[in-house]
Amino acid sequence: MISSSNWLLWALLSAVFAAMTAIFAKIGIQGVDSDLATLVRTGFIVVILSLFVVMAGKWTNPLNLSGKTWVFLGLSGLATGASWVCYFRALQIGDASKVAPVDKLSLVLVAIFAFAFLGERPIAREWAGIALVAAGVVLLALKR
Repeated sequence: MISSSNWLLWALLSAVFAAMTAIFAKIGIQGVDSDLATLVRTGFIVVILSLFVVMAGKWTNPLNLSGKTWVFLGLSGLATGASWVCYFRALQIGDASKVAPVDKLSLVLVAIFAFAFLGERPIAREWAGIALVAAGVVLLALKR
């Protein structure tokens, strides 16, 4: 069983599933409007995650969550939805091997936003890695 406290393993699994998402989505959106495809995908996510939460015994009344939690989870949901709409549109018109890495520019933005808003302070080595990711995105995005 996977330890629930091993963040690196969970992050690597997230990367694997994100990669599979890009490939499956690229195949699935052929001949389908990208916004409709996003809606269908979201429906699957709602059903599967709902089953997981209930079957894992993690269901609690969401109305008991704080107002702050509702606001920030709502904002996160809006950002996720906007990201998915943009991602599927980009996948529909671009190569998955280029779209997905450019989408991961979010890694650079997360580091910058976490520095600015959460007080996180990456060390020089970590900033160097973040800069390399940014440089890789630029190289991928450049026209031939």
